[in-house]
Amino acid sequence: MTRILVIGAAGNTGRSITQGLTAEGFTVRTATREPRPPVAAAEHVRFDWADPSTHGAALEGVDRMYALAPALVDDPSTLMLPVLEQGLAGGVRRVVLLSASIVPEEGPGLGQVHHFLRTRAPEWSVLQPSWFMQNFAAPGHTHGASLRRDGTLVTATGHGRVGFVDAEDIAAVGVRALADAKPHDTAHVITGPQALSHDDLAAILSRVSGRSIRHVHATPEEATRRHQDSGMPEAYARFLTMLDMRIRDGAEDRVTDTVQRVTGRPARDFESFARARLDVWR
Repeated sequence: MTRILVIGAAGNTGRSITQGLTAEGFTVRTATREPRPPVAAAEHVRFDWADPSTHGAALEGVDRMYALAPALVDDPSTLMLPVLEQGLAGGVRRVVLLSASIVPEEGPGLGQVHHFLRTRAPEWSVLQPSWFMQNFAAPGHTHGASLRRDGTLVTATGHGRVGFVDAEDIAAVGVRALADAKPHDTAHVITGPQALSHDDLAAILSRVSGRSIRHVHATPEEATRRHQDSGMPEAYARFLTMLDMRIRDGAEDRVTDTVQRVTGRPARDFESFARARLDVWR
C-alpha cells in the first residue's frame, strides 16, 4: 500500500493535495506542527523541521512525500536535507518539493534541495510556481492586510510582470506528481495564464470590487521597512525585497502551459480568482 506523507498539510497547497490524494484512494499521512489534523485524513503526526524528535514517526512506512519548506527561514536546506536523507535511507522513493519559479536549481536555499532531489532521489518532482494569487486575499500576508486596510498594494516591483497562479492549480499539479504511476522526474514551472503587473492587479481588483485600489511604487528601502513593520525578521524582509527587484527586472515575466499539460484543465486567471472572493475585496 502506498503511503504518502504531506508535510505542511494545513497550507495553501498541502491541504488541497491531501484532499486530492485521499479522493484517489491513497493512504495519506498529514504532518504539521499542530497535534490535530488539518483535514480529514487516516493518519496525522506532529512534525517540525527543526525538531528531530518528530521526524522518525512522520517518515516511518512512507513511500512518497510532499515537502513544504519551513516558513521564514533564510536557508531552509539546512533543516530539510537531513530529513530528506533520512527518508530516502528509510525507503521513501518519491519526493515532490514545493519550490518557486524564481529559485534556480543549485541556487541558495531551496535550490540546494532541488539539486539534492534531482541527483539523489529515485523519483522526484520540483514544483516551481510563480507568485500565489492567495497572497492578495490572506489577511496575514503583507499584501492581503494592506488591501483590506486601505486598498493599496505596496511593492518595489515597478512595472515588472508576473504569471500569478492559483494555489489550487499548483496543488493539482502536485497531486499528479505524487499519484501518477510513472514518476515525473522533472521541474514543473507553474504559472497562471497571464503575466500581469501589480498595476494590472490593482485595476482588476478595482473593477471587481467597486473600490479604489492602487499600486504604490515603493523604493527597495521602503518595501523592506514595510515587511519588517508587519513582523518579518530583517533578513527575510530583505530577501522578499530582493525578489521584488527581480520581478522589476523581468525575471518572472513568463507564462507556461504546465497546468493544462499535467492536469488536463486550464489554469485559473486572476480576475476569476478575484470574483470568487468578493467578500475579501469589499
